[in-house]
Amino acid sequence: MVDALGVAVIGFGWMGRVHTRAYARLPHHYPDLPLRPRLVTVADEVAGRAEEAAERFGFACATRDWREVAADPRVQAVSVTAPNFLHREIGVTLAKAGKHLWIEKPVGLSAADARAVADAVARAGVQGTVGFNYRNAPAVEAARELIVSGGIGTVTHVRVRLFSDYAADPDTALTWRYERRRGGSGVLGDLASHGVDLARFLCGEIASLAADTAVFVPERARTGGATAGHALAPGGEPGPVENEDYVGCLLRFASGARGVLEACRVSVGEQNAYGFEVHGSRGAVFWDFRRMNELGVCRGTGYRDQPVSTVHVGPGAGEFAAFQPGAANAMGYDDLKVIEAHRFVRSVAEGTPYGTTLADAVRGARALDAMARSARTGGWVSP
Repeated sequence: MVDALGVAVIGFGWMGRVHTRAYARLPHHYPDLPLRPRLVTVADEVAGRAEEAAERFGFACATRDWREVAADPRVQAVSVTAPNFLHREIGVTLAKAGKHLWIEKPVGLSAADARAVADAVARAGVQGTVGFNYRNAPAVEAARELIVSGGIGTVTHVRVRLFSDYAADPDTALTWRYERRRGGSGVLGDLASHGVDLARFLCGEIASLAADTAVFVPERARTGGATAGHALAPGGEPGPVENEDYVGCLLRFASGARGVLEACRVSVGEQNAYGFEVHGSRGAVFWDFRRMNELGVCRGTGYRDQPVSTVHVGPGAGEFAAFQPGAANAMGYDDLKVIEAHRFVRSVAEGTPYGTTLADAVRGARALDAMARSARTGGWVSP
């Protein structure tokens, strides 16, 4: 018998929709999961948005006040997809109310915020999963297995890149994302947080780093009302951009490996150009999110002029078999969130963490805080 798990979603922008679709798809891809999500409540402060979501996606009720979710006994698990500055208050309140959390990265604006949520989850004895979805790609998990097993020898250096053009247009509206108080450290919390998680997942803990940051579009147009996504506001009153468009960072890992991490939200010509290159003493592995189901793999003892093979991952890699029957059948972004939802619900069902945890979020946030410190001081710092 499959039991129902009452779930709520707080914040119904694009990511709230992604979480909701992931819950709906779980029975299709994981029919043996002992809990089946039931959509109870959707909360969003924008007038009419929650009501529209309830009607379209089948939530039992809608509210503009997320605090009603904390008080609702029908809700056992909550997706927190609200803006970053709300993560700490919402996460701590829900944990104290005994709700399991699937919370989007970076879990607040700082390591202190992430730690507060992590501590609240630990004290309450509930489960906490964090939305670092790129590590869920079967090709990424296959890359990690190759690295950990010594398949490319000892890791020597890694490059992680996250380039996007979502903020490249200077007419992009001056939303909360560009304010220090509500958006935190800009591209650090948005894109570089994923880069840090991938670097840690593949190569272990970061011992020290040195970073440089920049703002390339210093002003953007204010908007008079609520916006969705990365809307444009041409002709609006200009206001200052308070946080970072770009970060470049040198990494030293505890293993002795070296790394480079770059992230930019104003990269003209780059659309979600996310990926990594990990080099070892006997080979290398390469991944590009835009070719999500492929790995470039170099292995052997030839060293010089050693070829790179393209590997199409299949049912033996990560969770691929839950989605496709054979190699080279494509998976997409939303599938990564279905994997994440599965690991979250499985954590709730079994009382054991699966996937990315709040401990991972805290370690990642410490690295982001260290990047900001290093950019201010101009020196190497430890997370």
